Amino acid sequence: MCVVLIVEDEVPVRHVAETILKRAGHETLCAGTVSEALAIIQSMQSIDLLFTDMTLGNEAQGGIRVSEGVTRSRPGLPVLYTSGGVIADSTRSSFVEPGTFLPKPYSRAQLLQAVSELTRAVH
Repeated sequence: MCVVLIVEDEVPVRHVAETILKRAGHETLCAGTVSEALAIIQSMQSIDLLFTDMTLGNEAQGGIRVSEGVTRSRPGLPVLYTSGGVIADSTRSSFVEPGTFLPKPYSRAQLLQAVSELTRAVH
């Protein structure tokens, strides 16, 4: 199992993701803002995967900012992006590798499959 940093500004959505991942045996860290996420990423805390919403608060590209922080501090860390909206190709071109997109609403099975595929890709 792995340590997943969940970055989601909507508390109920973050809680659901955290519950799904914990019940599957993963450890979770949570952040609700870009600055909280960047502080965790820059810490010595072990992280195996970043799971971030694209829009954080009033930042439409908040998830991209968080993943850019990953690129600087933890190159190669897989990123799972999510959003309830349509993601433009220009935005997708900003995704870090390895990375993938999981549209909201997602099921428990879809989230766990995406986490498994991304972590398997780097291990």
